Amino acid sequence: MDATSIRKGSFIKHKDSLWQVVDTTHRTPGNKRGFVQMKLKNMNNGSHVTEKFSSNEDIETAWLDARNCQYLYDDPHTGPVFMDTENYEQFGLDRDILGDAMNFVKENEEVEVTFYEGLAIGVRLPAKVDLVITETDPAVKGDTVNSVMKDATLETGFVVKVPSHIRPGDKVRLSTVSGEFQERVND
Repeated sequence: MDATSIRKGSFIKHKDSLWQVVDTTHRTPGNKRGFVQMKLKNMNNGSHVTEKFSSNEDIETAWLDARNCQYLYDDPHTGPVFMDTENYEQFGLDRDILGDAMNFVKENEEVEVTFYEGLAIGVRLPAKVDLVITETDPAVKGDTVNSVMKDATLETGFVVKVPSHIRPGDKVRLSTVSGEFQERVND
């Protein structure tokens, strides 16, 4: 695939390693040839680099396999443990590879896990998730007039800023991309 077709979130093979494209920018400076600048994350060791590719340079994309898996629990030593729902095989994923993804996944919930050559390399989340608030400070009288935000703890343990009218037990919708509150959800 040519460099201009590679998008954020894609996986490529570069320098004998698997890389995830964290960000990509197509640049066309004045009288010089255009190029694509990519921020890449090494899926083997978690390191980040910025690379430049010619606009018409061919880049090898990685073929990935996605499977539905159930998140079982968080092992303090190995990280989150998942189970493949087809063959019931259990495996752990490194917290460094997952990044902030586990802030949005509840125990026993099914998620899509991405595999490369039989090795689990990450989870694919929907753009938005609905979670329940377990703990937050009560609203202060008068704060409902302004758009005052307060900390709230979700059922996953993640802390997010929510409007002051949100209470424990409320279900809220969050962006998995930014981690920000979107709206309160009525069941």
